[in-house]
This record gives sequence, structure tokens and C-alpha cells, in this order.
Amino acid sequence: MLFEDLGNSISNEALTQIHAFSKGKKISKGNDLLGFPYQVLDFVRDFDPEKGLDIRILNWFGNGLFLMIYHGEKSQPNPKELLKAGFAFSLAESAWDYPEMILNQAFSKKLEKYHLKKSKPIVWIKELKVPEKTELALNNLQLEIGNLLQILKLSN
Repeated sequence: MLFEDLGNSISNEALTQIHAFSKGKKISKGNDLLGFPYQVLDFVRDFDPEKGLDIRILNWFGNGLFLMIYHGEKSQPNPKELLKAGFAFSLAESAWDYPEMILNQAFSKKLEKYHLKKSKPIVWIKELKVPEKTELALNNLQLEIGNLLQILKLSN
């Protein structure tokens, strides 16, 4: 319900303002990510390795809630702004290796390492602390997404 409410609170127009080829929003779920269920909410959903962009919220039960940005080489957001907003970039070999990123903490906040990143898409990650009350959680997530949309708008 929380992901559905969050997805519905962000307009498709807001997404096309940051990425013209936005495919909207999608909620996915699975039952076994290292034995734990998970939910994913994607905004934008363009995974092109050169020009793509995606904003992902991963709720990995027992492991945390994470806000991620996937981007291609030619659609880079401002790395300094993302670092200021609390993001780190993934050092994992694969953009989809959540255990490596999260459990093994394969990420960095050092820009000199960012420029060495070779795998595409490039992933930025931020752990989110969200209150248990649904209304407060929704408000916090909306603020996080709003701040990220602002950063991405300025990078356009």
C-alpha cells in the first residue's frame, strides 16, 4: 500500500521533466532475495546503458529500505549534488547485485572512484530510515523523491 500511494503521488509529468523517455512507474515484488522477500518501486524505467535513467526504491525485508538511481553514461546527474544528498555510488560488478552493494557495502562516496566505474548502468544508493507509521513514512519518502527529482532536474 505504501509503494502504491507513493507511486500515485508522483505525476508522470514530473518524471518526463527529468527524462523525456520515462515509461512511468511500476511496482514489482519477489519472494527470495537471499531468502528474504522484497518489493521494488521504479520511477522512469529506462534502463538503456547509455542514455537511461531509473529511480528505484528497494524494500528488502530484513535488510532495509534503499533509494537508488540507475543512469547511463550520457545521462549523468551531478555527482557532487548526489553526494551532498547522502548517496554513494555502487562499486559492485553488476548493477543488480543488491547483496554485494548492501550487505558487503560495495559503494563509495569518493569521486575519484566514481570516474573509474566501468559497468553500466551506474548505480547510486542511499539507505532510508522510515518511521513505522504509514502516513509519516509516505511523507518522508515523498520528500526524498522530491529532493531527488530536483537534483535530476538541475542536471538536465
